[in-house]
Amino acid sequence: MNISKKEALEWFEFLSEIPSDSQQVFEEYNNIIKSTLRQIEKSYMNEIKKLQNNIPGLKNLQGRTYYVGEEKNFPKGCMSCLFGDGLGGIRKTHTCNLTCKFCYYHDSMEDVEQIPEGMWDIGDNLYEEEDIDLLLSIQKNPSGIAYVYLEPFMEIEEYYSVVKKFSKAGIHQHMYTNGVLCTDENLKKLAESGLDELRFNLGASNCSDKVIKAMKTAKKYFKAVGIETPMTPEFYESFIEKKEEILSIGLDFMNCAEFHVGPDNINNYIGEKFYVYKNGYLSPTWSRKITCKLMEMASKEKWDMLVHDCSNHTKYAREINKASKQGNSFGAHSYFSEFDRQLPYLFLPILKDKDFKFLSETPLPENLKLENCKEAILESLSHEESEEEFYQGFEDYINNEEN
Repeated sequence: MNISKKEALEWFEFLSEIPSDSQQVFEEYNNIIKSTLRQIEKSYMNEIKKLQNNIPGLKNLQGRTYYVGEEKNFPKGCMSCLFGDGLGGIRKTHTCNLTCKFCYYHDSMEDVEQIPEGMWDIGDNLYEEEDIDLLLSIQKNPSGIAYVYLEPFMEIEEYYSVVKKFSKAGIHQHMYTNGVLCTDENLKKLAESGLDELRFNLGASNCSDKVIKAMKTAKKYFKAVGIETPMTPEFYESFIEKKEEILSIGLDFMNCAEFHVGPDNINNYIGEKFYVYKNGYLSPTWSRKITCKLMEMASKEKWDMLVHDCSNHTKYAREINKASKQGNSFGAHSYFSEFDRQLPYLFLPILKDKDFKFLSETPLPENLKLENCKEAILESLSHEESEEEFYQGFEDYINNEEN
């Protein structure tokens, strides 16, 4: 069903007025919602394909992701993610020294579960440091691990000995940091401990001079140093302003992460034009377009730094690969939406955009036209409300009798 943009807007405006917990309505008309989201996705991906056609020398890794530059600079951590055992995340730190608008923990930072002292979250289980030797001696070693979540340099001294254990086991390790707390001393110690790859979220500091200096220092010590940051308009503007200085560092790669929103940062982006990729991540349409713009620039200007399109498609491929390595059935994956309910109002801006066209449109059948469904829906909602009022009144009566 290729719903027309006009009818999609009519339905989504109507559904936006319905309480989001009225699941019966959303389930009954799920085909309308899914058709609309698919139409938006197909049209948006067509725009991306046109932008990709303008990128000279665009390459792909078996269809799993795209990049420009020398393949030898492609981050080994990403190779592990896309072709190895997946992204094995290790968490220790539960806090951060910055508050970024795009942070996936923006609204829940204070509620992030603290890892008990002396313990590490590995594979969603807690281990003491001395347990890691036992773990490595029993289980198949992963192709790579990543120190993820929030800011590890808040307590970087806790990481050195653990990094050494995984390094001795021959496991590739990479870490993410905003770079603000990096010093020559802690970078040197971290590299000496055996960390292979350090990734700077340069957008967290708006490409601050302090972090640019830290990246220069890191290049002295680590095998691979790069940028990994969500592609936002703010980052693009600050990057272009300091482009020459950043490129002069001699970084190995830049992972252009397509920004996606979740329940804890969506409130910072209400009103943007969104699309959903493969019924999974919800992203503003400007994010991957920024990636395409940077990749075209990198190719035409012949940057030494590899530029990687770490898109929703890449993450989709990542999850399919991980499921296959875990022995799941053919077609299984864990790439799903981070929202537990439909939120039609988020898509009104893109549906109201006169310049955004659906690729093909088919009128809805009579039984699915809004004017033929609205009355029944409103009646069912009214009935639901009456039942709620009845049961609330009955509960109040019982409470009064007990008192």
